[in-house]
Amino acid sequence: MHPFNPHEFARGFMAQVYAANACAKKLEGTDVGVHVLNKMEATQEDLSKLFLEEVNTKMYIVVLENLTELVDWDAVRTFLPDRVNGSWIIVSTQQFDIASLCVGYSYQQLELKQFSPDHSVFAFFKGSQVFYGDQEDKSMLCEMKLNSSLEKLCSSDMTAVTEWRDNFPLVGRESEMSELRNHTAKAYFSDSPIISVLGIAGIGKSALVRNLYYDRMLQTNQFTKYSWVDISHPFNLRDFSRSLLLDHDSNKDPIKECHDVLSKHKCLIVIDDLQSKEEWDLIKAALVSRPSSSVIIAITTEASLATYCASNEEQVFNVKGLEAAAAMELFRNEVYRKNQSGPLKSHNSVELEELIMKCGGLPKVIVSIAALLATQTVTLMDTVHSLNHKFMHRLETNLEYDGLRGLFEWMHSYFRTCPDSLKPCIFYLSIFPRGQIIRRRRLVRRWIAEGYSRDSDEESAVEKGEKFFSKLLDLSIIQQIPQLVTTAFSDARMVSCQVNGFIREYIVSRRMEENLVFELGANCVLTTQRTGRHLIILESWDRDMIVFESIDFSRLRSLTVFGKWEPFFISKSMRLLRVLDLEDASGLKDEDLIEMVKRLRRLKFLSLRGCREVFHLPSSLGDLRQLQTLDVRHTSIVRLPKNIVKLEKLQYIRAGTTISALTPPAPSSSLLKFRRRRGLLGVQVPKGIGKLTALHTLGVVNVSASGGKAIVEELKKLTQLRKLGVSGINRQNSKDFFSAISGHVHLESLLVRFAKDNQGPLDGIPLPCKNLQSLKLYGLQEKLPLPWNQLSKLRKLDVEMTTLEKTDIELLAKLPNLCILRLLVKQPQDGKLHFYAEMYAEQLATFEKVKILEIGCSSSELHVIFGSKSMKNLELLKIDCSSATYKLTGLNYQTELKEVLLKGTNDEAFRAEFASQLASHPKRPSVKLEELPQLS
Repeated sequence: MHPFNPHEFARGFMAQVYAANACAKKLEGTDVGVHVLNKMEATQEDLSKLFLEEVNTKMYIVVLENLTELVDWDAVRTFLPDRVNGSWIIVSTQQFDIASLCVGYSYQQLELKQFSPDHSVFAFFKGSQVFYGDQEDKSMLCEMKLNSSLEKLCSSDMTAVTEWRDNFPLVGRESEMSELRNHTAKAYFSDSPIISVLGIAGIGKSALVRNLYYDRMLQTNQFTKYSWVDISHPFNLRDFSRSLLLDHDSNKDPIKECHDVLSKHKCLIVIDDLQSKEEWDLIKAALVSRPSSSVIIAITTEASLATYCASNEEQVFNVKGLEAAAAMELFRNEVYRKNQSGPLKSHNSVELEELIMKCGGLPKVIVSIAALLATQTVTLMDTVHSLNHKFMHRLETNLEYDGLRGLFEWMHSYFRTCPDSLKPCIFYLSIFPRGQIIRRRRLVRRWIAEGYSRDSDEESAVEKGEKFFSKLLDLSIIQQIPQLVTTAFSDARMVSCQVNGFIREYIVSRRMEENLVFELGANCVLTTQRTGRHLIILESWDRDMIVFESIDFSRLRSLTVFGKWEPFFISKSMRLLRVLDLEDASGLKDEDLIEMVKRLRRLKFLSLRGCREVFHLPSSLGDLRQLQTLDVRHTSIVRLPKNIVKLEKLQYIRAGTTISALTPPAPSSSLLKFRRRRGLLGVQVPKGIGKLTALHTLGVVNVSASGGKAIVEELKKLTQLRKLGVSGINRQNSKDFFSAISGHVHLESLLVRFAKDNQGPLDGIPLPCKNLQSLKLYGLQEKLPLPWNQLSKLRKLDVEMTTLEKTDIELLAKLPNLCILRLLVKQPQDGKLHFYAEMYAEQLATFEKVKILEIGCSSSELHVIFGSKSMKNLELLKIDCSSATYKLTGLNYQTELKEVLLKGTNDEAFRAEFASQLASHPKRPSVKLEELPQLS
């Protein structure tokens, strides 16, 4: 009937039930019609109760005739929840959109009969369905368009909500749920009522929001009306408005009705599948433009759209993939739910773990694979092996994974339409093995050397490369390493990242189509098909020279080696090579470098980082006139060659080595701790280094070993420096050094290591403060020599000093934008660190933006005291337990604390005891151990 009337719907339903029952029981002497009329004389209230009992306890088949509006379907589904008991709903309609949307996102279509070219009969029915992730089936279990006030929800609806939460619990999302609740609370109590929830398709953002939505319904009276709207495309504002109103009066304008509802009620409105700014502009102008106490959550896959919708950037919530442990837990939960006695219940294997890693933490993919494997018995491991071998091909082509079709459609669409400038950066990510930790600067510097990021009139190549990195991060193509709680800076400035496992598999499945990347790994054989621009040599490859020499290197632009180095890896035909990345490769010797420089004259990027067996750079290095990036950090190189000053295009030099690279292995763990604290030693640089005026990154330079005041004069010429690290600063050269760099207005990061027991007074020494964001001071004695009132942009501070007094900490508290604070103190005043400040016996709000705090102490005991108004945004606390024992007071005041990391110990009992001390903390932060390196 039109308009839809729920009371008449229930009466019509029950009339047919009574008639069917009468016929089934063959009531003798009773006219069926009279029997039905007698039954229908019950009051509306009694009839409603009987209706609810019928649909909640019986298996039913319902045919809906002449359905013309989706809003009517939404209303019907409210009264006919899916109990997963075999009940059916058949919808008859002449509209394609209505038919497909009623069935849900994943459906199959069958043509029954064609009457004419313009008139056919089609059946739409559910395909393989996944009830977790972004595009949940719109006719899913307990699906409701809940626009009723909480008080008016019938008991069956509330039961349905509870059942959904019980059947589909979130796994590994506890911290995200907590953060999303905080976002909602902030939106509710502020003038920023809009939250954007961002994430790629399949990441589980809708499931996360749905849990919040139901949570608010069941546990709070914060909102009086609730509405969940899945936007239809093309978008129609009037239809959208009707979807917000379950009890819409067809005689009224739905847009005006929405205005009235929003002005009179505190609503929680979820808008799912928002796809364009134009859609949001219409919604905002019509519904959100007026003052309201409602909160609106917009769910989208587009980062720019999420920012556009939100009231401010802090109200954009980016949903990330599940961590490895949570992904495996979700997989096992789903398998157990579908087959409690199957072999996967307790099955463990490396292949199975590898398969789940390839899912990239995407719940939709994990659940789809679980659904298939739960049915496997004898062929289980064969299926796992087959999936691992051709992962992406199987998911895209097998009908069992039809529920992932939307995810692949999104990925195909994105890779088709993403900017041409970004595509090579995306495919380039497949160079790094699955699970590889990638430093941001390593990736950006490689992009620059490849020519993917170039200088322009508007911005430098570095700035453009950083923007590319940020875009890939927004899309969750690359992501923060799961073990890190936060970077405190924006995510785009994170030090290290990983490629999403699922996205990487997608890229790898297509990289040969672009003829870009090829690799030598396990089981490689002789073939003429290995050619391309980028070669990867994996650790698993058996280093077969015959296979290597059969490859055509004439188009090769980059060579990346993981594992053991072999001299034959450098070929005469690699004349066009731009990038040689040997980070952490083993077996590389000084004589190999001579051959490299001789043959690879066009190199722009050379990384020997972590190659401990390299002691000297050849003097012929000066012949690499195109070189832009040189990274020899963590090698055994202690001086740079004289001819390096000929490399006028050099922009980036990273050097410096640890003590352990120059001396025999540590005989005891105590010495290992000492070496770890000492950190990097600077290298000696030649006279004339000031000629390299293009340098924007340089470090670590040993000023004392490089000539003292003479080298200071050279550093003074490098006015374009953004990042500088020096060691060997003493009482003879300190004032000259700081004076020399005081005019470096572009400097953003500065590391200074003072010589031991050779530090003079540093009062009044000028610093390049204007743009300084990161400052590391190691080896200080008793006083912090800093102009605190000028360091307004400082966000990261590392301090290592002998004594740290309470007045020093009070000075640090005045840094307005400090996010990361690391303190290593030999002997704190009175054995205490006081993280608070007082005025007139009242505590002040201090360290307001600090999110990461790291504490180390070489004395036997340290008492750390937090104030009730200090570090209220602290998320991560790191404690070095290698020397001192700690007493923590006031930690419960840190209400945002998510994790405590214990460094310098592998004692699980100690970790457990520490965790028990935090049992009463309101956030219940996790307590973890940072593994110690093994002695060689």
